[in-house]
Amino acid sequence: MTAEIAIVLSILFVALILFVTEKVRMDVTALLVLAALALTGVLQPREAVSGFSNPAVITVWAMFILSEGLANTGVANIIGRYVLRFTGKTESRMIFVIMLTSGSLSAVMNNIGVAALMLPVVLKVARETDTSPSKLLMPLAYGSLLGGLTTLIGTPPNLLISDALKQNGLEPFGLFDFTPIGAIVMVGGIAFVAFASRLILPDHGKPISTSDRKGAQSLFCQYELGERTFFLKLGPNSTLAGRSLTESQLGKALGFRVIALQRDGETIFAPEPHSKLHYGDRLLTQGQAERLAELRGWQELTPEDISPDASTLLSKDVSVAEATIAPDSPLLGKTIKEIDFRNRYDATILLIRHAGEIKARHLARQILSEGDKILLQGKDSSIAQLREDSNFSRFELATEEDIARYASIAERLFEISISPESWLAGKAIKDSQLRQSFDLHVLKIQRQGVDMLLPEPQEILQANDRITLHGRREDLQLIRGLQKLEIQYPDEEETGILESDQVSLAEATLSPKSKIVGQTPADIQFSERYGLQLLGIQRADRSYRSRLGKMPLEFGDSFLIMGPKEKLGLLEKDPDFIFLSQVETKTYQTSKSIIATGIMLAVLIPVFFGWYPIAITAVTGAALMVLFGCLKMEEAYRAIEWKSVFLIAGMLPLGTAIEKTGAAELLASGIMSTVGGYGPWSVIASLYIITAIATTIIPTSALVVLMAPIVLKSCADLGISPQSGMMAVALAASASFTSPISHPANILVMGPGGYRFVDYIKVGAPLAIVVFIIAMLTLPVFWPL
Repeated sequence: MTAEIAIVLSILFVALILFVTEKVRMDVTALLVLAALALTGVLQPREAVSGFSNPAVITVWAMFILSEGLANTGVANIIGRYVLRFTGKTESRMIFVIMLTSGSLSAVMNNIGVAALMLPVVLKVARETDTSPSKLLMPLAYGSLLGGLTTLIGTPPNLLISDALKQNGLEPFGLFDFTPIGAIVMVGGIAFVAFASRLILPDHGKPISTSDRKGAQSLFCQYELGERTFFLKLGPNSTLAGRSLTESQLGKALGFRVIALQRDGETIFAPEPHSKLHYGDRLLTQGQAERLAELRGWQELTPEDISPDASTLLSKDVSVAEATIAPDSPLLGKTIKEIDFRNRYDATILLIRHAGEIKARHLARQILSEGDKILLQGKDSSIAQLREDSNFSRFELATEEDIARYASIAERLFEISISPESWLAGKAIKDSQLRQSFDLHVLKIQRQGVDMLLPEPQEILQANDRITLHGRREDLQLIRGLQKLEIQYPDEEETGILESDQVSLAEATLSPKSKIVGQTPADIQFSERYGLQLLGIQRADRSYRSRLGKMPLEFGDSFLIMGPKEKLGLLEKDPDFIFLSQVETKTYQTSKSIIATGIMLAVLIPVFFGWYPIAITAVTGAALMVLFGCLKMEEAYRAIEWKSVFLIAGMLPLGTAIEKTGAAELLASGIMSTVGGYGPWSVIASLYIITAIATTIIPTSALVVLMAPIVLKSCADLGISPQSGMMAVALAASASFTSPISHPANILVMGPGGYRFVDYIKVGAPLAIVVFIIAMLTLPVFWPL
């Protein structure tokens, strides 16, 4: 083994580890591979970046635009809806028609786009025929994958395999060279799933309609919202009356989300944060009722005034200091909460002097400016570190006289006593929620004649402790108001208030081209941005109902959303989402459908007759789609899955390096020494199996790039036609059935179908075996050695 082979195999090994662990994004991993090959000198810089000008890469991104043009003008939707009229009510017939339709469209369109386009249509079929969506959605995804096997442009691996042949001076595959075997494999796979559906496809319950009250109740059950949804009623003397929803701290203190407000027989849906509360209001709320039970267990907390003397704020190891924000500090323009000041500096802010004005309330929301003076308290070790921090231009320790001058401190200091019956007794300070929920900071604990200044967060509160708090007395009144809220659980009739002429429930999932994946609802300000309430998230077979704002959104998630119908209609048109329940009919540019169809034919016909390569006609067609108004240029850019483009362009140089350095010969010799003695078809079958298994952990586009040089070398050693081996690998790479992460189409249907990981193995593994058998039987007929 040469040094260059060792470098290439090391890069390959690290790339595989990153692909499997997903510690780094796939496209970033590919770019790192490209950079490593150039920096180590294995490839020349021109060779390392050659993937971006590769005809297969160009064809891939152009086909994304062409597919979007067909979808945007309604061509694919018209074909899909028309064909699905013939599904009938028999389960096997529905599966056969759905898979055949998605497979046929995938022959000329991106298979992910086909699955996304047909997802709402298939769910509508499920509702109309009272069939479980889990019986139809996995066949939809698998049908789109099988259809990609039938043409050169059906899936990126086909294009990459063909390009690899051309790059090595061999005859590449034509537009319909995949069709004979691909069509037989597709029909055989469809027939297997259709007739074996009762045995292998999971049944996760009947479809749910969101168009009536019964549908709302069913969705409540599906997302397990019943136990987390209840009314909160304000009593006649509630201290919350007159406060806004934000000021009530229902969200911050208890994690509750108010869905609707009932007042004088009228229901206000998704009330604004500034809405004022009145006596007798009933708030339809989502959250954990036990949080309110815990708060009631605090017992009544009565504040007692104190004066801030030396024993309150100062001790032999606790100091108070005044720090001035430096002119060039990175803290400028940030809030105290954003900085996470308490955890970052292990000190408590008592007040802030801003432009001569003292700020003692809502300190967490205070934005820091140059010259702001912060009065803070901390242990001497923390104060010493703060003194050396470059964020502060001036730092002075405060004396007892300095503290006495700040009257605002006295206003925000008070004491409470922990009764033996209080829920707080026996809880650590960090678990008491005093600071997190009500912005009350424990400065001192008096216990059996001993004072503890700035106790550690792990300190356990005990019965009869007297606690000195820094905060607002009004927050104790707020706590009493929250404690006296009455919980009332809704009956079936009251659940129906979520459906009206103006308000509705809807289900949605992330589009495959969504730009918000990985972000939380809080990151994208979901409620403020769309004017809607996110009630629940379903991930695989588990429902999430609380703390949704901090939950990163993932492909395959299903969302239960409530709000005004006009707002839902706007969200339905957002390209980041696919609605699983139709709110209003999506509009298409049907006047351009004939033009889009003509452009697609103009792309394919020259390739079929060999007049022009597919890369040239695809780019031309993409430009014409924009020129004739089938889609806007912004929509064209958005249609391209840039992750796939960078993944392929970054991994292509690794395939070149594997071949150039002799690593392909080394790997091929290993395969030959193991199975070469059993004949050429055994070698091809082994390459097929290796590829098929690897699709569960490696992106298919990257996989065929790695496998192509090994296949070519193996075929050369055997003295057989390389097209046979390359066709086998292309079929194996596209047969990504056994895992939800094998292909984006599989992930897309996971949430709406309620599938678990094991469901893909139960259905995908037998289907993969059937496809393997059909492929190995038909390859000798159409691609003999």
